[in-house]
Amino acid sequence: QGSELAGWAMGRWTYEGIDLNHNFADLNTALWDAEDNDLVPHQFPNHYIPIPEYYTFANATVAPETRAVIAWMQRYPFVLSANLHGGELVVTYPFDMSRTYWKARELTPTPDDGVFRWLATVYATANLAMATDHRRRCHHHDFARLGNIINGADWHTVAGS
Repeated sequence: QGSELAGWAMGRWTYEGIDLNHNFADLNTALWDAEDNDLVPHQFPNHYIPIPEYYTFANATVAPETRAVIAWMQRYPFVLSANLHGGELVVTYPFDMSRTYWKARELTPTPDDGVFRWLATVYATANLAMATDHRRRCHHHDFARLGNIINGADWHTVAGS
């Protein structure tokens, strides 16, 4: 139906009213603070950022689904992952949160930006719904002119994505 019509948020909120799209711990700020204080990589390794202790408390506002994903990630460390949901026909790549605190849109590349851009491009060009010249536009965005990919934070910042 498209993001402009009904259905785009189906399954996004839990019965308890938790938005699963924004329920993960903000690991970006911890990394950027460590970078700013020259702690990366010797005192703060950037290849594995632990879940903050406050986030594991029983009374933290964390959906059971999010806790299950965290347990899964801790048991089987991911090398690469993706999340898929309905709505816009665009591939976003990290980071999803802008480095400037809560700036709405800001290009915020990772050190592996080239790899993420390549992966996003491969997916976007192989996806027939995205690659066709006659695809529908998404709201007021024309992602086709960007190759149907964008840095997540440059589109809209999402802490806890």
